[in-house]
Amino acid sequence: MRAAWLALSLFLTGCAVQTAALRAHPPADLPPVVELRATPFFPQTDHQCGPAALATALGAAGIAVGPVALADEVFVPARAGSLQAEMLAGARRHGAVATRIPGELEALLRELAAGHPVVVLQNLGLSFVPLWHYAVVVGHDLPRGEVLLRSGRTERERLPLSTFEHTWGRSGFWAFVALPPGDWPATAHAESAIEAAVGFERSAPPAVAAGVYASALQRWPRVLSLQVGRGNSLRAAGEPAQAAEVFRAAAEQHRSAAAWINLSDTLLALGRRDDAVQAARAALALHDRWQPQAQQALDEALNRSR
Repeated sequence: MRAAWLALSLFLTGCAVQTAALRAHPPADLPPVVELRATPFFPQTDHQCGPAALATALGAAGIAVGPVALADEVFVPARAGSLQAEMLAGARRHGAVATRIPGELEALLRELAAGHPVVVLQNLGLSFVPLWHYAVVVGHDLPRGEVLLRSGRTERERLPLSTFEHTWGRSGFWAFVALPPGDWPATAHAESAIEAAVGFERSAPPAVAAGVYASALQRWPRVLSLQVGRGNSLRAAGEPAQAAEVFRAAAEQHRSAAAWINLSDTLLALGRRDDAVQAARAALALHDRWQPQAQQALDEALNRSR
């Protein structure tokens, strides 16, 4: 892979818009030089950049798992590599919350300033002859116009920021941060947090998933999807009374039929039939696309013995 990279480097030196803007007007609150030296390093074997990069990110998050163990989970032999979905799912299976970050150099540098190594997907070839590669960005030097990566067999690869922008851009600027439950990337948006929390919930114990939703709601309060997700996780964790409180708050704040329906079902499980009927009727009264489910919830509540 290194030889191919050197052969193609001359094609990657054109205009790098984000690099030029950052170097011309660096944000005052962004440190000019960052290096996360404690980030572990796992040399890549053939076609195993995905497991190596994921092991690096998980190790930085305090989760010790090596590339060999991860290879069976994220490596796709038919593709001779790892797909993005497998990378995210692999991080979540091992207890990390994997969250996509904005595809912007400034966002990446802000994550580094926050102490978060960033897994990136690069195309070290050309758009019509791709050479896909995962690496972990662990530092930057804005005055010198460089980034530092754990990449391939190189523990501390220096790469011109403009070249990195080109190779990263060919993946659509795909990147994520893996953090322990309760922590979130500095630059994450609510939409990416929802996707991360839902993905984490699929493989996490319900009580841990509920905690992830709660931490997200501290940063992005009153987001309906996060509220409903927390309610569902609490219910799965055997906390229906707390779940009912969450569903009611979401239903009232957002006039959400889905939240009213979940509330009705939870109240029914708590033996509160009359309250469940009231919640289902509140969902029906909204006359939205949830009408069939709301009617079903009402029928179930009315048919339940007092």
